[in-house]
Amino acid sequence: MTQAPPALLRMEKVEYFFGGRIRVLGPVDLEVREGEFLSLVGPSGCGKSTLLRIAAGLLRPTAGSVWLGDKPLRGVNRRAAVVFQSFALFPWMTVVDNVAVGLEARGLGARERLKRAEKYIDLVGLSGYERAYPRELSRGMKQLVGVARALALEPELLCLDEPFSALDVLSARNIRDLVLDVWASPEVTTKTILLVTHSIEEAVEMSDRVLVFQANPGRVAETVDLSGLTRPRRADRPGVRETIDRMYGLLV
Repeated sequence: MTQAPPALLRMEKVEYFFGGRIRVLGPVDLEVREGEFLSLVGPSGCGKSTLLRIAAGLLRPTAGSVWLGDKPLRGVNRRAAVVFQSFALFPWMTVVDNVAVGLEARGLGARERLKRAEKYIDLVGLSGYERAYPRELSRGMKQLVGVARALALEPELLCLDEPFSALDVLSARNIRDLVLDVWASPEVTTKTILLVTHSIEEAVEMSDRVLVFQANPGRVAETVDLSGLTRPRRADRPGVRETIDRMYGLLV
């Protein structure tokens, strides 16, 4: 039996309350394992994005603990980077400046910031647009800038908070494929991804494991292991449709 990779991030009995009295999440136990693509899927209001923000250290849980390896997470998780649903680009900055914006705080000099930003702009397919401004880009291209900016930090954990939901169907599919290609690329050091999505099809297509959440309060209903389904996974392939239907059944 193959041993599971060690946990990069672990949550134990995590809960979150709004206003100190409305429990929207938990208790939840989960592990994000090194090198895996883990997705959280479930209905609106089940606490998926809240959990992702807790993993990134942007929110502090009301109860429970979060661990990075064998150390408790205190404050912002500097081993993680986040891509949000909104593009969150600085409109007065060019593409290359938007991608490089977080690198100065990491202590990189101007030449190294430019070199790394250009590397990740190329990896997401935006070469030639380095000097463009956000207003000159399509929605899909703006999201690719956000992906490049997060990857340029070379985090151990990449957190994706519904990054495809604001895109048209074709753009979303193309960017999902690109993210999987970049994740597999030997040029990219980031190998652990946590995705929040409403789309079961998206979760099945991209993930090694999926945690299916139920609401009121948000909690894990079931963990689905997808390691037995070979990629690429399209909904009409053997085993994929059955897995998608079973996951929908968990949410009904």
